[in-house]
Amino acid sequence: QVQLVESEGGLVQAGDSLSLSCAVSNVPPRAYSMAWFRQAPGKERDFVASINWYSGAARYAESVQGRFTISRDGSKNALYLELRNLDAADTAVYYCAAGPLSRSIYTQTYDYWGQGTQVTVSS
Repeated sequence: QVQLVESEGGLVQAGDSLSLSCAVSNVPPRAYSMAWFRQAPGKERDFVASINWYSGAARYAESVQGRFTISRDGSKNALYLELRNLDAADTAVYYCAAGPLSRSIYTQTYDYWGQGTQVTVSS
């Protein structure tokens, strides 16, 4: 059974940093593109960052470029997202995902999803 389980998010203040992780289990090798998406209340689920599990090549949404860092640790079967200089606009439920299209930015290309974790940034 495929499982993607995000760590607990949190409530932080603007300018703070936060780290998210996603425990990955039983994801088939073909689903080697891992990503973070986020969804704010009343909005669509948006791409944040993606990474090729094997090469480590990453891709970022323009809104988070330079502030967020995606990484993975194969030995721990874990995906990470480091969030820095957070802003109220970053408030959302954050999801990790896995799929077969390298570094895709599109939700429909991801086959497996975590349950999501809430990140709230107070201004």
